[in-house]
Amino acid sequence: MAVADPEAVVAELFSRHGRTFAEDFAADVPADTAEAMFRLLVFATLASARIRSSAALEASNALFDQGWTSPRVMAETTWEQRVQVLNKHGYARYDESTARILGESCHYLLETYDGDIRAVREAADHHRDREHDLLMQVKGIGPVGADIFLREAQAGWDELIPFVDARTRQTARELGLPADPRRLLTLVERDQFPKLVAALVRSRLEHDTEDVLDAASAR
Repeated sequence: MAVADPEAVVAELFSRHGRTFAEDFAADVPADTAEAMFRLLVFATLASARIRSSAALEASNALFDQGWTSPRVMAETTWEQRVQVLNKHGYARYDESTARILGESCHYLLETYDGDIRAVREAADHHRDREHDLLMQVKGIGPVGADIFLREAQAGWDELIPFVDARTRQTARELGLPADPRRLLTLVERDQFPKLVAALVRSRLEHDTEDVLDAASAR
């Protein structure tokens, strides 16, 4: 496997994958709005299943295209309506169970946080580990889902930076980058760190780490 300068690897990652996942489902996470963070929670729920990330993205956008962009609005939909949308947009394998989970999670958010997932941050007193624990109390969010949420949420929740989950740290190692989040942070501006983490995730999902290294070594 090629060996490349870390700065060249980061440049190649950004060239290929330089955007957050939130950008793909129109969630303005840096603005930290209630709608943006709910969109992120829905995506984290769908993406944490054993399914292609592209299918999770398609299904998330299909739900949002219905106007279901808040827990209150989605809670007013029927299970059948949610199943129909998920089934038609790449999520057929998990449509029925996920439709139920989304309904339950919306009711939980309404009852516990008045429908605003951002209240998790306040309840955790801006402590990252506590935020992770509280997220896992939402139906459908396990350790993987909480990791997905926090990876993207760090664009708006500054206390999370630098957040890198275990699988993404392994991808960094494979690319010759620091696995330690604080060392990884030194390679980019602080506001670019969420994009670097997302780029590492995309590289893992697309199995192109060797191509990234080869291209970076030729820079």
